[in-house]
Amino acid sequence: MRTADRYVAQNRRARHDYLIEDTLEAGVVLQGTEVKVLRQGQASIAEAYAIERDGALYLVNAHIPEYKSARQNHEPGRPRKLLLHRKEQDKLRGLIKREGMTIVPLGIYFNARGLAKCELGLAKGKKKADKREAEKTRDWERDKARLMREKG
Repeated sequence: MRTADRYVAQNRRARHDYLIEDTLEAGVVLQGTEVKVLRQGQASIAEAYAIERDGALYLVNAHIPEYKSARQNHEPGRPRKLLLHRKEQDKLRGLIKREGMTIVPLGIYFNARGLAKCELGLAKGKKKADKREAEKTRDWERDKARLMREKG
């Protein structure tokens, strides 16, 4: 798991809307101006997801705004190719097609070498009752921790 201060963009709703079964790290093919904007922390992946097209996985609906000081800019909403090992791609493709799962980006960050990485979650959609149950459990854990602190 990555530390929160290293994230450039996070998808906070993903853990609320989906049951995350597995996470993995993927590289992202970016243009120069996109990297500059990411380093400023101006990206949004709240509505993003990954799809399979032409034998590769692409990050769709990720919004990286234009870099103000550039002569030539990138397209803010363009699909960005995800870099994964062939075995990982095949596994994900099979899970998407057979089991109806979704690949959701959980965060974008820069690793120790300075490369942009995307943390992907293999997710299954939650029903409304599941969301309520998760909220109830979270509230109870918070209350239990508070009571334990007070009792000493």
